[in-house]
Amino acid sequence: MVEVAAAAGVSVGTVSNALNHPDRVRPATLARVHAAIEQLGFSREGARPARTNPSMVEVAAAAGVSVGTVSNALNHPEQVRPETLARVRAVIEQLGFTPNANARSLAGGENRTIGLVVVDLGNTLFVDIARGAQREAAARGESLLVTNSDRDDAQQDAHLDLFESARVRGVVLAPLSDPFAGIQRVRRHGTPLVVVNYDDGRQDCCTVLVDNERVGYLAARHMVELGRRRLAWVSELNDLQPVHERQAGVRRAVREAGRGVSLVELDTEGVGENDGGHVVEEVLALPARRRPDALIAVTDMLGASVVEALQGAGLSVPGDIAVMGCDHDARAWGGAVPLTTVRMEGEQMGAAAVRLLADEVAEGVDHVHRRVVVQPSLLVRESSAGRVPR
Repeated sequence: MVEVAAAAGVSVGTVSNALNHPDRVRPATLARVHAAIEQLGFSREGARPARTNPSMVEVAAAAGVSVGTVSNALNHPEQVRPETLARVRAVIEQLGFTPNANARSLAGGENRTIGLVVVDLGNTLFVDIARGAQREAAARGESLLVTNSDRDDAQQDAHLDLFESARVRGVVLAPLSDPFAGIQRVRRHGTPLVVVNYDDGRQDCCTVLVDNERVGYLAARHMVELGRRRLAWVSELNDLQPVHERQAGVRRAVREAGRGVSLVELDTEGVGENDGGHVVEEVLALPARRRPDALIAVTDMLGASVVEALQGAGLSVPGDIAVMGCDHDARAWGGAVPLTTVRMEGEQMGAAAVRLLADEVAEGVDHVHRRVVVQPSLLVRESSAGRVPR
């Protein structure tokens, strides 16, 4: 710990606080201590891991200069006397020293890494969000680290803690449910954070959303415009924000259609690839005059499962019942009948989130948090419109 303190230019007590009570240490000092810890390969037990790369301290000792002078030689050579710079560079060459990019960025407060936590990489919406964030980050000379919480709140919190301990430049979070506690921890240390695909009305961070109410509206209006008059909305009964917003959009489109268009809402125990059979059982149990001629599933996976179950029951899609999904999930597009859906524009969402992070980093305390809403678009395929002649 003494070596760390010397390399960072602080007291041993400050190093101890940085390890055990980081909230008591100024951010700039904390970054300098973490940089020294990384450079020295320090561990709490006092042992150093085996390494082939010499430390900056060893370079400084061999060159007869301070660690700060070595740092300046690497990052600000114009600030070092020519003869001293030549001596440091000669030692670097002799020892085979390779600067640790992460440590250097920490020391300068310029970490160029962004952390992305998504709820489910199995859903291609979140893959698209990651792809858009990666493209925007790369264009800005930054790196993106992606983690998947796999619909587990505890795992999501663990990923947030990991990124916070790594002192990333900022965090993009695409949660399943209200992430209030995790956001509070990250924001308490001043790390910029942007929430994607979830809106709880927070004022202390930026938000990027797809207009889920319009997702449902586009879906129902499409069915009405095709001449369908008995619509069914099928979703799992839960408190997820996107589900309720899509449902509201479906209801609005049906209201606007006026008399002659009806809506039945069916609850299902799941929204995956094995849940379509239960939905079809409910549909077939309805009286013929109430049986829907159009079915809107909350997810594409459920929609594809319904198509398969309807065909298994001897019904035609879209002849007897038109079917579509709502979340642009490529996993559901491999069936015999191509599925109509609503494109969520995930890449736009990911890119917008990285731009908002960059704005907050650049503007600091003057930054005004913003809410960006990305508009979805309808993607018409055979499951609703029928086969298009070529």
